[in-house]
Amino acid sequence: MRISSRLATALLMLLILGSTALLDLPRAEAQSDRPSSAIAVGAQYDSTHVYVSPGDFDRFVASILATFGGTASKKITATVTPTPSSTISQIIFTPFGFLSVLGFTTAIPYPFAAERTGYLVTSMDAAIHASRTAGADIIVAPFDDAIGKDAVIQFPGGINTQLYWHTTAPSYAALQTMPENRVYVSADTVAAFMRSFLTFSDGAVVSDNPNAPGVEIGRPHDRYRRVRIQSKFGKLAILVTDGHLPYPYGREVTGFEVANIQGTLSKAKAAGVVVLVPVYQSDGRSATMVQFPGGYVAEIHASK
Repeated sequence: MRISSRLATALLMLLILGSTALLDLPRAEAQSDRPSSAIAVGAQYDSTHVYVSPGDFDRFVASILATFGGTASKKITATVTPTPSSTISQIIFTPFGFLSVLGFTTAIPYPFAAERTGYLVTSMDAAIHASRTAGADIIVAPFDDAIGKDAVIQFPGGINTQLYWHTTAPSYAALQTMPENRVYVSADTVAAFMRSFLTFSDGAVVSDNPNAPGVEIGRPHDRYRRVRIQSKFGKLAILVTDGHLPYPYGREVTGFEVANIQGTLSKAKAAGVVVLVPVYQSDGRSATMVQFPGGYVAEIHASK
């Protein structure tokens, strides 16, 4: 059978286009599965979760405001878990990060109180997809709350993080400095944790020091590995240790960067805050560890 030149050309173009589409298909699927920083809203919307007893609640809030400055939302009583419970709740906005304070008046349902931070996301569905793609476990499936949706995920290494989404997008002022989420992991899990978190957050490694000064973890005669990551979710410090940590190292969740560490400590002490680790110098910063009323431990640092 004879085929005209016009028809032959058309068939050839169809074959070429079809082949190109088949070649591009895996790449397109890979791109659609890749998490993006578009799920993050901004570091000023990411909270440190603090659980204190109802009896210590007001003292704790007052001590944070006296130490860092800022404002607090109205104190309310709410259910913030998918199963029955009741907690006092208040948000503290400081120039150095915001804290979500919870004082449960009932038993705390599992696994709440084990999450370290809360990340505001642009879409809960997209954030859950990004979590799974990054190898994180969804340990609390999305559930409705009074102002949106919540979920809890777990990164490799047992690092729990709450995700939340608001029906009406909030608008918070930019922070004076960005707080540092401090994560302690073992050498066995650090690679998996980093791979998962970097994929989820679309972040980048700022520094990776395999010989960081041990004074940063309470062991001044030793060395350890410290990795710093930054993303639209904020700063993350990974401290890779063998778990042989003197108190209070490993108990802190957040490092707050202030302009004047001595001035900050003076205000903190006046508000009943206890200095657990005297100020030391390392990696271009002055740092200390403190305990607020109610037992909350935090790192505070200032750049030199």
